[in-house]
Amino acid sequence: MRDIIRVSVFVCLLFVSGNYQSSAQEKVKELQGLIDAALDKSAAIKINNLSIEQTQIDRKLAKNIFVPKFTLNGTYTRLNDDVSFDNNLVSLLKGTEKLLIKEAIGVPFNTPFPAGIPTSEIPPLLDKNVLKASLDMDWVLFSGFKVSNAVKATKHKEKAQEYASLTAKTSVVMAVSDAYYKLGLVQASKKVLQSSENYLNTQEKFVKSAIKNGLAIPIDRQKITLAKHRLEVKRLDINNKEALVLALLHQLTNLPLMELAQLQPQLSVLTADDQRSTKKRSEILALEEVILATGYQQKIEQNEFIPKIAAKGHYEFIEDDLSLLDPKWYIGVGIKWSVFDGFKTQNKAKKIAKNKLKYEAQLTEATSLIELNETKARLSLQTVNQKIVMIQQEVVLATKMYHFVNKQYKNGLTGITDLMDALNDVEKSNFKLQTAFYMQQKARLEYLQAKGLIY
Repeated sequence: MRDIIRVSVFVCLLFVSGNYQSSAQEKVKELQGLIDAALDKSAAIKINNLSIEQTQIDRKLAKNIFVPKFTLNGTYTRLNDDVSFDNNLVSLLKGTEKLLIKEAIGVPFNTPFPAGIPTSEIPPLLDKNVLKASLDMDWVLFSGFKVSNAVKATKHKEKAQEYASLTAKTSVVMAVSDAYYKLGLVQASKKVLQSSENYLNTQEKFVKSAIKNGLAIPIDRQKITLAKHRLEVKRLDINNKEALVLALLHQLTNLPLMELAQLQPQLSVLTADDQRSTKKRSEILALEEVILATGYQQKIEQNEFIPKIAAKGHYEFIEDDLSLLDPKWYIGVGIKWSVFDGFKTQNKAKKIAKNKLKYEAQLTEATSLIELNETKARLSLQTVNQKIVMIQQEVVLATKMYHFVNKQYKNGLTGITDLMDALNDVEKSNFKLQTAFYMQQKARLEYLQAKGLIY
């Protein structure tokens, strides 16, 4: 399952990269490493995997119902007295014994019993000290299809949990990818600020020289100084955002901050367009499996009135302490047939049927929402693509305007305010372009997710 996830995500991210150049592949591998670390750390995935293991154990428990169960028993009982025949019956038995003895020695039956001939003692039915050791066997032979339906139900439940795990993994991929590209946006913003700072440094040198030659006034230098202060405030804000994104990546992946700080995400316009057909989302597949599992649970309750057959055996190891009426061993087959249980089974089956209807309604609603989400994601991606084309033109125009105003300023045809405004327009347009690149990456990921391609 992990290999399937890695291959699917790797291919999807290659589409997101927009090309198959080696540098793009390196960045995809960099992002894939973060995703793998996040998948290993995710508590939600670990919990879901444990639930899957529990379901597998439930299936084993269901199958093991047909395995014979053996129980060893040992008991010691102390009675208040031996269990014996009453006096009349003891007298009758002894009298009968004497008659048989007289007959055997040829003495008439009405003659007194000869002296000196011993008679037997009548043993008790059960000694007052009773020690027993036995082995019992219980063996289900037919469960009324309860086991087979339970096994099928757990199989579909396990599949549903596996699809739920894919949903959790998709969420991890989305969260890590978004944080990764946010880091790229922050780093690109720092480069924009550095470019603006270079422009300001160049202008500051020019203004200093112009002031010395009487071609500019000190207030021009003060405006540049103020612009540099504003630049430092923006840099501080961006540095804070970078620290926050790195902290988020650390929380998601548990990788060291020093290692994460070495990442170099690249933001650029995406040219590739994914034309692959839409796949069923894991959420839909999970609901379908839950519905199937619920159907088998309903059958379990409905089949409760089918007779069950079981075998039972018993063996006593200590024969001496058995009463005259206790068998040493026995084995038999019995049938259990629930004819009427006070509507308990019927109501439980109805309750499960209602749950099945609820899941079917959720499936219908989820299918509709996913179709709407795919349409929304596709339109959002188209909108971002158009915005990038427009903003790229803005960057070109703002850059040209800055160079034009710069020439005018150097020739004394305009003031420092117009020059700072032109430089600010260049900075803003570059910020907008980098933000649009990030939004395009995000929109593409959301589009792939909506189509069910990131799992």
